[in-house]
Amino acid sequence: MRQFFQFAAAFALIASAAPAAAEVVAADDDSFITRAEAIVEADTKDTWLALISPARWWSAEHTWSADAANLSLTPQAGGCFCERIPEVQDDNRITLEGSVEHMRVIQAYPEVALRMNGALGPLQSEPVTGILTIAISEVEEGTRVVFEYNVGGSMRYPVPSISTAVDGVMTLQLARLAELLGQVEGPRGASAPDPAPPEDEADEPEEQIEPEAVIDEAPSGPSVDDAFDDLSEGR
Repeated sequence: MRQFFQFAAAFALIASAAPAAAEVVAADDDSFITRAEAIVEADTKDTWLALISPARWWSAEHTWSADAANLSLTPQAGGCFCERIPEVQDDNRITLEGSVEHMRVIQAYPEVALRMNGALGPLQSEPVTGILTIAISEVEEGTRVVFEYNVGGSMRYPVPSISTAVDGVMTLQLARLAELLGQVEGPRGASAPDPAPPEDEADEPEEQIEPEAVIDEAPSGPSVDDAFDDLSEGR
């Protein structure tokens, strides 16, 4: 995991090179929120299928085993975003296989949203709570993907430093996913200044898609009564 502890020093390069808009949207003494978004060519179904296959796009440099092929994600409530630690090949002793839980799924809404609970990377050693919400929505150009990581709790890292570093790493992951799916919009990293808008657009606020809004606007399924109507008729 040596590479994971080096990312604080390298975040500026990562963020500026990543083809996704990103920023630390809030920070306090013991909390911060990072946000990154990108638009991809793939439709929502292909985006979802890629998202739940982190071995295809997650950076190997930010794994414990140094190999993204060891990652897996079960897209069900209680499912694990986990990593297998292969046994060491050593003819002189019997070795064992290990594992790491990166995050735990708390909501899986196919083609709409994935929400997981977990402290990533060096935050795993701290008593913090991290909620990663990934929202997927159709837009005119293709599919918008938003990563929002909300972290709070006591930590031994200075928030200004760790929040910017985490933002850089999360932006890198989204950039790799976007590259896999076909990047449409970008590049603009967390450390790059916003380009000056044309004079006639200077007063227009930038459109934002909030993860909660995407979930709230998703087509609703049947009510509980409707779903279990056939079981209650005999009562």
